[in-house]
Amino acid sequence: MKKLGLIHIYTGDGKGKTTSAVGLAVRALGSGFKVCYCSFHKRPEKYGYAEMESLKKLGATVLNFAKGHPHLDKSIDENQIKREVPEAIQTIKEMLASQHYDLLILDEILISVRDQYLDEQILLDFIQSKPTDTELVMTGRAATEKVMELADYVTFCKKLKHPYDRKVRSRKGIEY
Repeated sequence: MKKLGLIHIYTGDGKGKTTSAVGLAVRALGSGFKVCYCSFHKRPEKYGYAEMESLKKLGATVLNFAKGHPHLDKSIDENQIKREVPEAIQTIKEMLASQHYDLLILDEILISVRDQYLDEQILLDFIQSKPTDTELVMTGRAATEKVMELADYVTFCKKLKHPYDRKVRSRKGIEY
């Protein structure tokens, strides 16, 4: 039986996009799939992101690109991020040409498009050129219409209520 490499999007302003992608990765790893998790705009050396270490322990390839986000950390050079994101996509494309993954997660890649660190067309071309049997998951707020048109799954996480609105700070192990 030929495997379908479908396209998933987890988007919206609510909590759960990365959590859903990581949950799918755990399920896939448990089924013997080869998984690659790539994060964008996260700084594991600063915030930990225990899910990345957990995925590594379970056998996933874990890569981190364009560390941080200039809107959240003013010390980050926006031009540097604009160079790093397209380079990361090229690196991932080359990696997929040399080794097979059953599941590829691009966590927060949709933020790169929203904030113009990655031209939408580059992401569209990447999606259309991915191996046909590689399942692709993309997360981040503000998925574009064109990206969603290419997807087989689109899940919209909507915030109805969040402790942050009451000034409760992010908690280790829950929000990060």
